[in-house]
Amino acid sequence: MKKAVTFGEIMLRLNPEGYLRFVQADKFEASYAGGEANVAVSLANFGDEAAFVTKVPAHEVGQCAVNALRHYGVDTRYMIRDGARLGLYYVEKGASQRGSKVIYDRAGSAIALAKREDFDWDAILDGADWFHWTGITPALGGELPEIVLDALKKCREKGITVSCDLNYRGKLWSREKACEVMGRLVPYVDVLIANEEDAKDVFGIEAAGTDIMSGKLNKEGYVDVAEQLTKRFGCKAVAITLRGSISASENNWAGMLYTGGKSYLSRNYLIKLVDRVGGGDSFGGGLIHAMMQGMEPQDVIEFAVAASCLKQTIEHDFNQVSEKDVLSLMGGNASGRVQR
Repeated sequence: MKKAVTFGEIMLRLNPEGYLRFVQADKFEASYAGGEANVAVSLANFGDEAAFVTKVPAHEVGQCAVNALRHYGVDTRYMIRDGARLGLYYVEKGASQRGSKVIYDRAGSAIALAKREDFDWDAILDGADWFHWTGITPALGGELPEIVLDALKKCREKGITVSCDLNYRGKLWSREKACEVMGRLVPYVDVLIANEEDAKDVFGIEAAGTDIMSGKLNKEGYVDVAEQLTKRFGCKAVAITLRGSISASENNWAGMLYTGGKSYLSRNYLIKLVDRVGGGDSFGGGLIHAMMQGMEPQDVIEFAVAASCLKQTIEHDFNQVSEKDVLSLMGGNASGRVQR
């Protein structure tokens, strides 16, 4: 069994029931989520050995976050227990022409105040085959860019495959700062993951003939984006999700993998969205699992896209599907008929 380690922040997610707006809500549903934590849960559900590394408070709310991951079999032994608060974020689900909205309340969280000496990467990465992080983690500031760099250098020393989802968040840092910091970290990355906008936002690399707002995507333009990222940073593979947004309720969903000088495009899924938050993380989890299993490139991108398609029909961030579920959709079982 392959072992993957992911590193980042886990937060308490609060959202109004159903499609209520924030201003309508008198109660909120609670769940736990975070980019790298979501990936760890996906991998555990696929049958991989998955460990999540972070820092959360030692109080009961921090324990709830630990318990949420343990529920799915994620290894939590390297979750540091210290600090005053767990980060929060609020999600208002959109519908039709009204887009979803996210509000962060994560300043001063335990992980944002973490120190380099908190993490013994030699021990944490012992026996690991894969290490995954996202651009959200260094964006939290403090010592996190250096902490991530420490981990990446140890991965290079140990020969561990590294993946990164660019995951640009304009509410956390500027494009200029993201370019500066990620430009130092991405050269250590083997598999780079991005969405339609990330490469442009972080590195100024834009797909020609694409209009994100209208949902018009030039898929060939993203091959050029992947080629440029590969040449600039030396990545072995670049994967890009392709979301054609018809409305907040209906999206086209596909992906592209570029590796070995060739591009592989997945089939397209028309999704009636239930909860799109976490869709990119489920793509990353599917991609990592498929690559660790040694699938061929076309099957890798098909698995990643099918996994993330299914996640976006599920409430909250965690992808509650098995490898069997994903393989069934890959095999053409997309009718949604009742399974008896």
